[in-house]
Amino acid sequence: EEQLVESGGGLVQPGGSLRLSCTAPGFTSKRCVLGWSRQAAGKQREWVSSITPDDNIKYGDSMKGRVTLSKDKDKDTVYLQMNSLKPEDTAMYSCVTSLCSDGGPPYWGQGTQVTVSS
Repeated sequence: EEQLVESGGGLVQPGGSLRLSCTAPGFTSKRCVLGWSRQAAGKQREWVSSITPDDNIKYGDSMKGRVTLSKDKDKDTVYLQMNSLKPEDTAMYSCVTSLCSDGGPPYWGQGTQVTVSS
């Protein structure tokens, strides 16, 4: 069973930065899409960013221009650098692998909490 592990969340002041990590064993070799989404309390889940096996990266409108996604193939890890954080960015951030070449189901991590507050 896949185990995705997110880390890097925490409490940050408005305008601050955080770098989230998602380690997804095997997602590179299985050519999965890896995505980040977030869900704030009482709100619907919102897509943040994703990267394809061919390193095509896309960003959602909510954080575009303030986030950068990168990948370390050797570590099967994807990083989400978030800058100029706002209170409305407060949410649980989760990563998910999908559309893997082996046809397996999507796998979600447990999430990492980001709180932006002064």
